[in-house]
Amino acid sequence: MKKILIILLILLILSMIQEITISRCSDDTFALGESLGGSLHGGDVVLLYGALGAGKTLLAKGILNALDFNVNEVTSPSFTLVNLYKTDRFDVYHIDLWRLNASQDVAMAVGLDEILEDGKSVTIIEWADRLGEFAFSNRVIGVRIEGDGDEPRTISTERADGEIYPGYIELQYR
Repeated sequence: MKKILIILLILLILSMIQEITISRCSDDTFALGESLGGSLHGGDVVLLYGALGAGKTLLAKGILNALDFNVNEVTSPSFTLVNLYKTDRFDVYHIDLWRLNASQDVAMAVGLDEILEDGKSVTIIEWADRLGEFAFSNRVIGVRIEGDGDEPRTISTERADGEIYPGYIELQYR
């Protein structure tokens, strides 16, 4: 049994893929969001990590633009906590945990379990570090954005299925 668990752990580690992109401007961050948005499937969860002003909402706008949603209607749900955007492909729940204290049950505060029950929707979560050790049964894509102000952003994307985002290489070497 122990050998089987070790083999499964090794397979999981080998199937993880992490890509790093340098975003020199907001257009690059938006384009990475579009690339990611075009590869999403119903049930996917996108976890966004980064400091205030790093570009999490801009990346979310790129995702929604790829789904033919009017990005002028996409706002940070910092005060509403959850925004629902209905696209032709699927519903997108955009969640912002910034105002919630990590010591409280933030998943319960935003109704995350109920949101994730809808296997046809996509969920984008800003300030995902506030979730703590929440266990997802859905496919999860983690996006970490580092950098602030006018400096370039280092954006690392990781998912467990080994799939590379369409257009990733083109964006990385522009």
